[in-house]
Amino acid sequence: MEKTDDLRLNVSLLRRKVPNLTSAARQVGLRPATVSNLCTGKIPVGRAEVRTLVALASLADCSLDELIIRGEKMEMIETKIKTLDLFAPIAKGGTVGLVARPGMGQLVVLAELLYRFKNEPYKTILLMPQGDHQGLNDLVENVEIITNTIEETYERIANIGGDNDIIFVADRTHVITGGIQQLQENLQGIGIHSVTTFLVDLTGEVVDEDLPFGPLETLWQFDADLVARHRYPAVNPLSSTSSVLEGAHLDQEHFTIQQKAQKLLRRYRELRALVNVSGIERIPTSELQTYQRGERLEAYLTQSFYVAEPFTKKLGQSVSLQDTLNDVKEILNGTVDSKDVAELEFIGSIQLGEG
Repeated sequence: MEKTDDLRLNVSLLRRKVPNLTSAARQVGLRPATVSNLCTGKIPVGRAEVRTLVALASLADCSLDELIIRGEKMEMIETKIKTLDLFAPIAKGGTVGLVARPGMGQLVVLAELLYRFKNEPYKTILLMPQGDHQGLNDLVENVEIITNTIEETYERIANIGGDNDIIFVADRTHVITGGIQQLQENLQGIGIHSVTTFLVDLTGEVVDEDLPFGPLETLWQFDADLVARHRYPAVNPLSSTSSVLEGAHLDQEHFTIQQKAQKLLRRYRELRALVNVSGIERIPTSELQTYQRGERLEAYLTQSFYVAEPFTKKLGQSVSLQDTLNDVKEILNGTVDSKDVAELEFIGSIQLGEG
């Protein structure tokens, strides 16, 4: 009997073969949300309906063997940003889509990543968006190469070659025109597979669409409630996801802690809605501990950014994935129940905060 936990969709093939996947999926009776969840791994391939996989293979004009990749371990790029690494890791060589309305901090997150990658062995490229957008200057200041067209981007990446890891940022207008798909196909054609692409929409229209960027390996959904309460980075730990999180690609400890943390935060959000309406006294005594630990975990997931230091007056923090896992485990098992919520906000690692 074949194992199903080491199967994943060939997302890059789907992206190349079916540029407008949303309408194509609807035409063959598939829900775009289901397709998106299969691409990011939120729905494991092993649990997908056969008819869904057959329909996707038909759309991509490929066989099931080409559509479904077996046993290939996906490598994550560790950002040392707690909530990203824990809940929706970057798949190296994949495509990340940021779903947010303007003002939710998506460009700050991208600028922070570019800043961090400057100290790593990555070449960073920004395909310059049209128009003026708040926060765009932060991207420009922290990127190594700026291009103005898809053609220029292709030339610069081709010159860098396949021996270097590349971080590439572009906005959604190039997805709509098909430029991103063509660029990725052309790069694959010359043997360059080392480009990790970040797609952003500066209009906010992505929030209302099912597959605004096409198939993705990683999806970061920004949360208006977290923004309103200044819980930055405001990336939703429940709706953001990554194909790296599929069981075969992830360290078992990471997978287990991530699942437990999501469960706690899901229940915490339900209880918080009750508190907002009726007050904390309405929470059953048996649920009070869950509420308080969820509150602490949410506070812990906040993080100061280096690029924001002039505005926040807080030093930027880097937290390794292993430290994040250790800290979250302590929050989950009650080791930090005695700490005030405020003590956990924007602290980096708990261990370092105690040191």
